[in-house]
Amino acid sequence: MNIDELSINTIRILSIEGVEIANSGHPGTPMGAAPTAYTLWAKNLKHNPNNPNWIDRDRFILSSGHASMLLYSMLNVFGYNLSIEDIKNYRQWKSKTPGHPEYGVTEGVEVSTGPLGQGIANGVGMAISEAYLSEKFNRPKYDIVNHYTYVLAGDGCMMEGISSEAASLAGTLGLGKLIVLYDSNNISIEGSTDIAFRENVTERFKAYGWQTIEVEDGNDVEQINKAIIKAKLEKDKPSLIKIKTIIGYGASNAGTSEVHGAPLGKEGIKNAKKNLHWDYEETFYVPNEVTEHIKKIQSSLQEEENHWNALKSGYDRDYPELSEEFDTWMNNKISKQLIDEDKLKEFEKSMATRQASYIAINKFAKLIPNMIGGSADLSPSNKTYMEGEGDFSKEEYSGRNLHFGVREHAMAAIANGISVHGGLKIFVSTFFVFSDYMKGAMRMSALMGLPVIYVLTHDSIGVGEDGPTHEPVEQLASLRSIPNLTVIRPVDAKETEEAWNYALSRIDGPTALILTRQTVPLYKGTGTQLNKGAYILKDCDKSEPDLLLMASGSEVELVYKAADELKNFGISARVINIPSFEIFDKQEDEYKEKVMPNSVRKRIAVEAGASFGWHKYVGLDGKVISIDHFGASAPANILFKKFGFTVDNIVNAAKKMCK
Repeated sequence: MNIDELSINTIRILSIEGVEIANSGHPGTPMGAAPTAYTLWAKNLKHNPNNPNWIDRDRFILSSGHASMLLYSMLNVFGYNLSIEDIKNYRQWKSKTPGHPEYGVTEGVEVSTGPLGQGIANGVGMAISEAYLSEKFNRPKYDIVNHYTYVLAGDGCMMEGISSEAASLAGTLGLGKLIVLYDSNNISIEGSTDIAFRENVTERFKAYGWQTIEVEDGNDVEQINKAIIKAKLEKDKPSLIKIKTIIGYGASNAGTSEVHGAPLGKEGIKNAKKNLHWDYEETFYVPNEVTEHIKKIQSSLQEEENHWNALKSGYDRDYPELSEEFDTWMNNKISKQLIDEDKLKEFEKSMATRQASYIAINKFAKLIPNMIGGSADLSPSNKTYMEGEGDFSKEEYSGRNLHFGVREHAMAAIANGISVHGGLKIFVSTFFVFSDYMKGAMRMSALMGLPVIYVLTHDSIGVGEDGPTHEPVEQLASLRSIPNLTVIRPVDAKETEEAWNYALSRIDGPTALILTRQTVPLYKGTGTQLNKGAYILKDCDKSEPDLLLMASGSEVELVYKAADELKNFGISARVINIPSFEIFDKQEDEYKEKVMPNSVRKRIAVEAGASFGWHKYVGLDGKVISIDHFGASAPANILFKKFGFTVDNIVNAAKKMCK
């Protein structure tokens, strides 16, 4: 058995033993794909186990996240900070080896994966970042940004629609430094993929504009290596390498669905070791020959980074200003520094908050040179285009405006890849109702704590004539339910700019900006209190109000006017603007009591969306004027009237409550 084969079998055995001790997991793909992963890491991947965060490392994404033991075994064998004890704690409480790879939990894991196909889209985002940053910073003799993005994906990833969306865009953009290793074993949980998946994947990717390469024997290290080298030579197209493998290779039930997602069992492991000619009795064992072999590889990998460090030193000397800017971008410092120095300006007229967002985007784009973003074919409607900043395309990687096409799910996952890569501040946009397409990737933004900004316009039944298919009703409640996602629905133009300020300053999670199509008025006292999440916009003359009127976004205008009307009936109302549940809920109890006194039980909330979530503010004695059904096609003013979003309706509800 040569050293490559011994190393591969070490990875296989560690993987199946990890699954066995956890009594849970997926041994099949690690056994079948181990030669692919090993060949990439040992012979092609530019990485340094001694410095996993080296800026110019190649990125490796395990899109088939269920095969996590493969990645953990690789990390252990290649000398990353992941011990055998960590392997033994696979899938256990607070371990460094969770069931699916998690960004920020395990050193060497580039991005959280699990929902199949998202890893391919993440890879597209990383490749976009590499292309943009290399165009921006590289100079003759100084390619300080020069790395590849590799994705290991399986049949399930290829079935998911997000992979098609992302691959189509990658081909259009000619991302030559993106290489997808397709582990094709023709098995899924239910059995042979033939029951639901018979397409020619390589022809599909070829149609997308990819280079396609096929390796018939997934155990042939030499052929896998040649395929990767060939892929790297293609500079103008991303590459798909289809590698035919046998799931569970070495196991008695190899090639069947039985080996996909269940431990092999003691007898099964015994048979696998026999079939793989593994003669070591100790469990979780890494042979000395493998350790010494990997140490030599580690040494050469360290030399790669040493060479880059010397290159960067020369760059520092010859291009000091550019080098300082590069360091600032990669350290994620620039956004907060510039925003803090900038003062929020006063808007002079009423406008839709999407229009105010457009003004803010173009203002901040000049202050934050690493801000990049775009829309799912809707920038004229979303108002997200950065004027004079160019379009990112195959022909011009320096453009800051990204065009995702009608691909919402891939757009959001690509944004995650851009964010996690480092160096760029990313925003993406679409109509709010289409956030449903994006939610899986938005959830991953929140889970990883990535500061992706989502600009979601046309935020209510105010969409009007487009009808219920385009009128978001339940989407606000849906996004507010995602942990660590901050949802902001600003009341006017000034608060919209403040919302952008908040979103660009945030570094520990995503922010969704929910914006109107229709014009909204300006108010005194906005633009400075968003960091409280909710605040008193207009108070009554009494020390304690009779009634609390609360709303977000465009509906604040209704409660504002209703408060004036209620004075005529001797009812003193306090108007509370609540742009963000998440921010308000984090405030001290003292502040919450000041805004919403517990003693005031008469409360009305108004929002042109589902009532779900508002009851925590209005309580058992309060009322929510909302829309818990789908909308209709008609002018916006008609819909608001028909569905009860009127000053008169609010006043009548208040009078009845205050009898």
